[in-house]
Amino acid sequence: MTDGHPLTIKRTITVRAVVTPRWKEDAERELSAAVSNSDQQLAQLEQEGQQLVSEIRRQSLNPLDPRVQEQVGSVQQQVASKRSELEEQKRTLLEQQRQVRELVFEQIVDQGQIEGTCKIRVGDNLVQKLQVAVLVRDGVIEAIEGGETTAPETTTSESISL
Repeated sequence: MTDGHPLTIKRTITVRAVVTPRWKEDAERELSAAVSNSDQQLAQLEQEGQQLVSEIRRQSLNPLDPRVQEQVGSVQQQVASKRSELEEQKRTLLEQQRQVRELVFEQIVDQGQIEGTCKIRVGDNLVQKLQVAVLVRDGVIEAIEGGETTAPETTTSESISL
């Protein structure tokens, strides 16, 4: 490849959002739905675990047989492991909810990432090309920061991944 030919590369673009009343309502609604979904998953897990244990015991000739007890113990262990995982997810969601409630209007938060491409050439500053963010207000792009543009003046930035 010669020096004059561009190369197209993938890059990660950070999506940053300005906290507005609408953004806050949407974020809280989304997080509340996720917490509710976690509660439903926990309830379903408990119910399915109990049904499976009952089924194992019902199908065995001797429910006190050590092999049956081992199967029941294994199911209970799997349920407990999955329960811990779901409870941790729920704790994370509740913490994110708390953080969202504490955000101040006009504050800028990292909302997530998207992938994009860019062309690079010999002599380009690769760090600048890779460090790019899109600033949105209620879903509308307000600025493109970094890359080949200059970053606008911003307020405090916090990371909240939704």
